[in-house]
Amino acid sequence: MKKKIMWFWYHRLVLFGIVCVLCFSLQFTRVSSFADHDHIDSSAARTLKPEEGGNHQIHCSRERSRAAWKIIQEYLMPFVEKEKYHISRRCRLHPDNDIYRDQEQHKFHIDINEWQCGYCKKSFYQEKHLDQHFDNRHSNLLNSNESQCLADVCGALHCDHEMNSRPKKSKCNPAAAARNKHLCESLADSCFPVNEGPAASRLHEFFLHQFCDAHSCTGSGKPFSRGRRKKTNVFYIFASVLLVMLLLLYYLYIYLYQRGMKRETQMLKRISQSSRKKKPS
Repeated sequence: MKKKIMWFWYHRLVLFGIVCVLCFSLQFTRVSSFADHDHIDSSAARTLKPEEGGNHQIHCSRERSRAAWKIIQEYLMPFVEKEKYHISRRCRLHPDNDIYRDQEQHKFHIDINEWQCGYCKKSFYQEKHLDQHFDNRHSNLLNSNESQCLADVCGALHCDHEMNSRPKKSKCNPAAAARNKHLCESLADSCFPVNEGPAASRLHEFFLHQFCDAHSCTGSGKPFSRGRRKKTNVFYIFASVLLVMLLLLYYLYIYLYQRGMKRETQMLKRISQSSRKKKPS
């Protein structure tokens, strides 16, 4: 009877510990995922003007600009950060030269079928509907006078290669390859001038190998041959930490259970020994 009572309380203790760990982990994930969201929303609220419809059209592909920005972040910036090099605003790849950068930073993927506008908090089922909302309601926030269209450098950055998961086999156009290579080399010259020091010189050489060498119909070079940013899976880290904590609780439960069994065995031995001593000789 006593053994069953101890097992019951140890079992309840383990379950309580697991529930506490799960609650704490979920709360931590929720807070961390919305921390940046709240911070940007508050700053937007201070600078936001009343909604105004845009009377002018921006002739710049948002989709291709987004693809170009993704390529810059994954295939270029890790190496720039490693060299501790600061890209000049003269470079067309600088964030300030992306006309859609501010709007993209105010776009939040809340759930699978929920996208939210960081300016006015309206929600949409798909990202393309949010893009249309930006064009219709918040085009006045675009700095079209100073910013440039990042999609214009897509040819140099191999946006089509990145956007198409299964690129179609097409005959190479030598003239187009030559134009893209010239644009790519001009980006290398303006973003990483070789006369600005060893870091700029190394990045200049890297940029040529990473992007420019693949602009050829010979097929000798491949885009992004120097690799990309290694992604850290947040959910994998969260699951790993949770698994370690659950294992610790499990082994604590086993330890306490065995310790209780040992004590109960010792008590039974003492009781049996004392009963034997009381028997008449």
